Amino acid sequence: MNITFDELRKIKHQLPTGGVHMIAEKLNIDEQTVRNYFGAKKFENGELVGNHIQPGPDGGIVQIEDETILKAAKEIIAENKANSN
Repeated sequence: MNITFDELRKIKHQLPTGGVHMIAEKLNIDEQTVRNYFGAKKFENGELVGNHIQPGPDGGIVQIEDETILKAAKEIIAENKANSN
């Protein structure tokens, strides 16, 4: 899947407070790995996530090999929106 870096960051910023923790807990991975997925570069405390960024508009194009974290984030965002209505 390809997505712009700006779109990926927008999804991260839509997460409710504690969203990174919720994703990490749900997927049984380190919180820093989730942060790295969304563009952080602190690898000593988290895993590499298999995303490749190509230069381009809107922060570049991110080629995502595994959409598991992205899908979890979108589910949390949808649940949060449904609960706030």
